[in-house]
Amino acid sequence: MKQKMVLKVSMNGDKSRSKALKVAVGLSGVESASLKGDDKSQIEVTGDGVDAVKLASQLRKSVGFAELVSVSAAGGEKKEEKKDDPKPEPPFCYVSPPFNPSYHYYPSYEYVDNYGPSPPCSIM
Repeated sequence: MKQKMVLKVSMNGDKSRSKALKVAVGLSGVESASLKGDDKSQIEVTGDGVDAVKLASQLRKSVGFAELVSVSAAGGEKKEEKKDDPKPEPPFCYVSPPFNPSYHYYPSYEYVDNYGPSPPCSIM
């Protein structure tokens, strides 16, 4: 998998910049390396199977301070997740019996599975 890494390296002049780029390109798996940032203090490395920690330690040994800023997938490929539409809950319906004043009735609540063109809840 291609990776794109950005490292911040303390580089004072052109000599240290070229030395840092040589170290970055010399690592196995590196396809390209370029300077980035306003003051050219960042190196952007693109490659397949590059060890970011090893690259940072090599830059520390040869150039000076090196800090790993970001590691991401190269190519700008964004994987879109397919969102499944959530299934609607069955409608809640209250079914009441005929009114009888002498009988004490506790209402029952139930779910009705009626998704057709008729209203979702009907009184029996």
